[in-house]
Amino acid sequence: MLELKNIHWALPDGGEILKGINLTVPDGRLTVVTGPNGGGKTSLAKVIAGLYAPSEGQILLDGTDVTGWDITERARGGIAYAFQQPVRFKGLTVRDLLELSAERTLKYGEICEYLGQVGLCAQEYVDREVNASLSGGESKRIELATVLARKNARMLVFDEPEAGIDLWSFSNLIAAFEKFKAEGGRTLLVISHQERIMDIADHIVVIAGGQVRDQGAKDDVLPNLLSAEKRTRCPRGMA
Repeated sequence: MLELKNIHWALPDGGEILKGINLTVPDGRLTVVTGPNGGGKTSLAKVIAGLYAPSEGQILLDGTDVTGWDITERARGGIAYAFQQPVRFKGLTVRDLLELSAERTLKYGEICEYLGQVGLCAQEYVDREVNASLSGGESKRIELATVLARKNARMLVFDEPEAGIDLWSFSNLIAAFEKFKAEGGRTLLVISHQERIMDIADHIVVIAGGQVRDQGAKDDVLPNLLSAEKRTRCPRGMA
């Protein structure tokens, strides 16, 4: 279980982005963090992954204080993070990346499974170098596949996984999330605006203005979100 206690984080210029986040992410469930742009969702994901160090507060993973751990230490501790904007690695192939993530040599069938879950054909990509020749969407999907390959990871953190992928690949990703839920044993934390992802969530957390505005079971939180969105979209007097 991941616990965040009074987490604060500020930009170098002093502008505070996270303003006292208190949050518990339950084990073996799919939790979706949503909310308006600029509300602090991606900053929160990076604090969880260890890319950002909170200026105040405490992060506990299964009761262990990991607040001072960097991204490498947290990865070893079982937290896998998918970047919103994937990093490119000149000289490494897609196979290399997947095997580094899995920490073992992968059979071709396993590589095909991971890439297929994000809408890529293994035959076309397994030996391709992860460099500027890949489009943004291709890089994004490969990044997602590397997280799916992290069998030792207990928590998978996805920052807007729908960004840069087509509808068919997105459907495959939804299916992969549903498979993880059915299998149990791993915790998923997904930053997303997508209703289809929220609809398969167990819990939803709404972050706005750097604070938790709402959280709870999907069936309790999602109807309020959809109702608020509908009112926002309707012209005055038409709601």
